[in-house]
Amino acid sequence: MTDQPQGKQASQIQKADTSSLSLVKKERRLGEWMIEKGIYVVSTLSVIFIFLIFAFVTREASPIIGHTFSGESSDAASTLSPEDRTRAREIVGSDYPILLHDSKIAIDALLHDKWEPNSAYPRYGIWPIIIGTLKSTFVALLIAVPLSILAALYTAFFSPVRIRETIKPIIELLAGFPSVVVGFFCLITVATFAQTVFGFEFRLNSVVGGFGLALAVIPIIYTLSEDALRSVPDSLQEAALALGATKWQTSYQIMLPAATPGIFAAILLGLGRAFGETMIALMAMGNAPIPSWDVFDPARTFASTIGAEMGEVVFGSSHYHVLFFLGVVLFVFSFGINFITEFYIKNKLIRRFRGNE
Repeated sequence: MTDQPQGKQASQIQKADTSSLSLVKKERRLGEWMIEKGIYVVSTLSVIFIFLIFAFVTREASPIIGHTFSGESSDAASTLSPEDRTRAREIVGSDYPILLHDSKIAIDALLHDKWEPNSAYPRYGIWPIIIGTLKSTFVALLIAVPLSILAALYTAFFSPVRIRETIKPIIELLAGFPSVVVGFFCLITVATFAQTVFGFEFRLNSVVGGFGLALAVIPIIYTLSEDALRSVPDSLQEAALALGATKWQTSYQIMLPAATPGIFAAILLGLGRAFGETMIALMAMGNAPIPSWDVFDPARTFASTIGAEMGEVVFGSSHYHVLFFLGVVLFVFSFGINFITEFYIKNKLIRRFRGNE
């Protein structure tokens, strides 16, 4: 008789446990659903915002893409003498002189070697800015890539665990360091030291700016490269060591080639950061649009030009539209880098190192 109530009590407890367990599962599923939808909404909004920004920048640059500008005064333009018009045409380097109102500009005028937007006859040649951007990016990668990859090799395969757990977070924190502080450090300390030691003619140049850009790029390349190296299967390292290879030979000739897709992606992301950096280039490179490939000359980049001149430009002027055109170039370059990283690495390098082609 006593066993029957106990059995009923046990079955009731089991039902209660089952119902509570199902309730917990429902709550967990609801929480997972909310998190999933929240992530979807945030990512969708991010894509929409990026698209809207690109659309706005493209719209503001559309006059230059369409070879037309609106300017200040057509009456003033009509009062210019034929000699002044001829002189303006020679300076601009196009069949369409940038005069005042109702002026036009051809794309070939943008490839002129003079950037003088505030002169009597404005010149909007972006060739010096292209050279300055390429010079500074090259110097930055020349410094950052070897240091980052060697540091990643050391922390991934040679350093003790305690040192790795100390070094990696410190370097990762540098990625969030304000770029204006890095630019100020290069402006005050690095530029003075470099001119004193090496005797540079120009205190601020592409080498000083490239060093500052390298400080901003190293955390990105190092972190992603180190993660790529550690994601390589340990079986490759164990097999190489078992065959008599040294630890350095294993890391350099086996693990490093196997991690090439991830390292290549890290370098491309570092390239994008160096290409689009504003404050370091603005403060440490002299900010002079000189069409010279000499890395010891001052230079100006796309981003620093926009940062230096957008705040004082006249709304709707030719200068205004040219600056937005530079923004379009930056956008296209960033999208191109992401496209190459996504499709080239996933579709080419990964299949190659897996032996699928």
